[in-house]
Amino acid sequence: MGAPPERPSPWAAPAGPPRKQHTGLIVTLAVGGALVVAGAVVALVFSAMDSFEDSIALPPRSEAPYSEPYEEGSGPYDEEPYEEGPAEAAPEPDAEKDVTITACTRDPQIGWQAAKVKVVNGSSTTASYTIMIEFLDKDGVRVAEGGAGVVALEPGASAVRKAQGVGEVPRGTTCRISDIWRTPSGPAD
Repeated sequence: MGAPPERPSPWAAPAGPPRKQHTGLIVTLAVGGALVVAGAVVALVFSAMDSFEDSIALPPRSEAPYSEPYEEGSGPYDEEPYEEGPAEAAPEPDAEKDVTITACTRDPQIGWQAAKVKVVNGSSTTASYTIMIEFLDKDGVRVAEGGAGVVALEPGASAVRKAQGVGEVPRGTTCRISDIWRTPSGPAD
């Protein structure tokens, strides 16, 4: 024979009806909250764009641009022409002459190519350099690129930098300078 069923205590409060689950309410509140947040973000972005647009306000466009004929002496830039003095500065030498590749190597472990470049500032002012290198396979096809930079190089001074390519390249890959930018700059901070 089995044990008699257990009876609740006579002093215990009667059990109430089973509680309902509020999953639908929770999902509705979460979706509604997300929409309110998204709306606030959109409003903030539009407000920021509007204030930015006001900060760079351009003159209004006319309905017919260039509709008025140009009259000599009516423009804002009608001033006396600028004349160069007799002593013009000598042109600066080409930046290409300032940069040479001193080494072109392939890392045997990972197969990435790198070029070592030497920069000698041949200009008469302090200059910064951006050098772009392309790495070419045996057929002359570019297989990777790299770059190097030098900041505030004094006239006549030199610097050596490494232009690291990204990605594995085949054996026999060569290096070539693809572009050089030289810009005047102040002394290094």
